[in-house]
Amino acid sequence: MPPAEPIVPPPPDRVARAAGTSARLTRATADPPWARALIIAAALIFLALFLVIPLAAVFVAAFAQGVGVYLAAVTNPEARSAIRLTLMTAAIAVPLNMVFGLAAAWAITRFDFRGKNLLTTLIDLPFAVSPVIAGMLYVLLFGAQGLLGRSLADRNIRIIFAVPGIVLATIFVTLPFVARELIPVMEASGTEEEQAAITLGATGWQTFWRVTLPKVKWGLLYGVIICNARAMGEFGAVSVVSGHIRGLTDTMPLYIEILYNDYDFAAAFAVASLLTSLALVTLLAKRFLGRRITDAPRVAAEGPGVDRRAA
Repeated sequence: MPPAEPIVPPPPDRVARAAGTSARLTRATADPPWARALIIAAALIFLALFLVIPLAAVFVAAFAQGVGVYLAAVTNPEARSAIRLTLMTAAIAVPLNMVFGLAAAWAITRFDFRGKNLLTTLIDLPFAVSPVIAGMLYVLLFGAQGLLGRSLADRNIRIIFAVPGIVLATIFVTLPFVARELIPVMEASGTEEEQAAITLGATGWQTFWRVTLPKVKWGLLYGVIICNARAMGEFGAVSVVSGHIRGLTDTMPLYIEILYNDYDFAAAFAVASLLTSLALVTLLAKRFLGRRITDAPRVAAEGPGVDRRAA
């Protein structure tokens, strides 16, 4: 057996040249400290001026006249009615959009069919259409002079300037959120585990409940949270179809506008602080679920695979 050849280290001058080249490349591609500090300072100043200070101003104005005035503003009958209508609208719109989002994402990511691109485009339609235009569409369709207005009036069915119109407008505006969050999650998760479950004898429902849904649950929750926040804060479309009937068809955003126009600033900011608190809670939930969504594909790849109980 021939002896192993000794490892000859590179010449010192070659090592020095390589180190010098690396140092020059690092200096050329790295930002100087003053530039990094300037960019960070500009970002912090921008956030402070356009986000932090306005949010703080809402709470300061809400409690400017004391806790008693604040509690009176958020507990009077009209405020309670607005809060109740907002919660009820979200409670109807969000589950319906969740079911639609699941079905649409499942169809788009798991099947090839004629009209698939059209369905994807229609899902994005509420993003392109102004909410005010969406409200006008429902007025033209279900209003007293609309296409179906006379027929609905003969049957004593009222949609525009009533709760059903508010729910329909909210559903339209919030329709894409769940589907748009689920589609990339389902595409990233792949179909191998579903195919394995079906090969082992699982039915379609068993595969969905025990294989697909656990993989996309964090994306689903993320979409539901965003959809719920938009449903509670929607103004434009709801303003067109509500009629602004105090105590009946005013949601929280509409009620805030009415209070502000009546120069009741303390009450307006008090109710606005509730929506602001909802936005902050939504932000924290999005942050948490965003991390879980990022970790989900890695955990799935490292996991044991398909749950054989699905069979």
